[in-house]
Amino acid sequence: MDDTLRHDSLTNTAPPLLRVAAPPAVPRRMCTDCGISRTDTPGDCARACQFIRPDYPALEAQVHGAARDPDDPDQRFFGPLRAMHRARLVPAAPGAQWTGITTALAAHLLETGAVDAVICCAPDPEDRWRPVPAIVTDPAAMAEVRGMRMGFAPLLSALAPARAAGHRRIAVIGIPCQVHALRVLEAELGFDAITVIGTPCSDNTETEKFHDFLSLLSDRPETITYLEFRADYRVELRFTDGTRREIPFLKLPLANLPGDFFPLTCRTCVDYTNSLADITVGYMAGTGEQWLIVRNERGAALLKGMGDRIALSPLTSAGRREGAVKGFIANTARAAGGLPLRRMPGWVRPIVAWLQPRTGPRGLEFARTRLEMKAAESVLHLRRAAPARMKWMIPAHVWALVARYGLKPGEGEEPKH
Repeated sequence: MDDTLRHDSLTNTAPPLLRVAAPPAVPRRMCTDCGISRTDTPGDCARACQFIRPDYPALEAQVHGAARDPDDPDQRFFGPLRAMHRARLVPAAPGAQWTGITTALAAHLLETGAVDAVICCAPDPEDRWRPVPAIVTDPAAMAEVRGMRMGFAPLLSALAPARAAGHRRIAVIGIPCQVHALRVLEAELGFDAITVIGTPCSDNTETEKFHDFLSLLSDRPETITYLEFRADYRVELRFTDGTRREIPFLKLPLANLPGDFFPLTCRTCVDYTNSLADITVGYMAGTGEQWLIVRNERGAALLKGMGDRIALSPLTSAGRREGAVKGFIANTARAAGGLPLRRMPGWVRPIVAWLQPRTGPRGLEFARTRLEMKAAESVLHLRRAAPARMKWMIPAHVWALVARYGLKPGEGEEPKH
């Protein structure tokens, strides 16, 4: 049976992993194709989109019972939370991007009957890097969706076929822009319960452009099976022949990428940590392992249900972020003004690449560094490209992160929420 079906042909005989072919998208100026524009009610984008008029305080209170506490140093950066952990799945799942916690959580929900289906992204059968919306009903099939993919996926277009198939309790594995839209519309979707497993996201791009990036990293890009940005300032590549390669961040050819490689949406995203998920699974503060942010009672119950299958340990923090963030802001300001990036001299790169994992920000400080960088990037690029949106798109907690670097709202930029 063909496992790629359209909405109107979905039946209860669907396979354990069903790839959903969504209708065409309705074009938008700033859009990451979360899937809402491909539904029967594309007008919902106007209120659900993260890039139009998000209201994070209201949504955080709706989902978690309270908005983030600006006086809590962790919540100020990472959003509402109950606990954070360094974590790994025991044993690690074969073929996982890290150890397999995200798919293991979803499989556990299916195994215990807590959900009827998991909506997530699977690899396109013809391109391992292209994400395709999928509905998974068999825990074993979660193994097929492991790993990172690059590109925009209309994940939420799978909500309607999941509901039509009779699934009442679902889990959704999504990135921040998808989760934001889901939370806005959650009460109207007709499900009895939705559990959200969120992954952080930053600097996504179109799959075709990602292939161009791979071709800059290797003379055999078609053999790359794995790419991961790690917390030790290196990118790890794996190849079909089993070989591995590590590239320091500073030696990546990012300056050679075209100006539109990362779309404006991704350069102005203010929710790297997926603050509206029940539990966030990332790596940034994990210092070589995964980073779990438990945000509410549902997330805490999910983690508890895993028992000793997930090994937890305290997070650590080391180094100082100010210098790195100031340098990033200076370069981003040049880019936002149309000027070329300042390139580090070639002879200096190996020295700094050696120093970064030893003296640079690590653990939670590494995560805070990235959050301040993303906040500054959002302000600078939106101020240049779409200034009228700033009062709606930049929330107060983002301005608080960049205030120490002299970035403050100007006239007409004060947050409306």
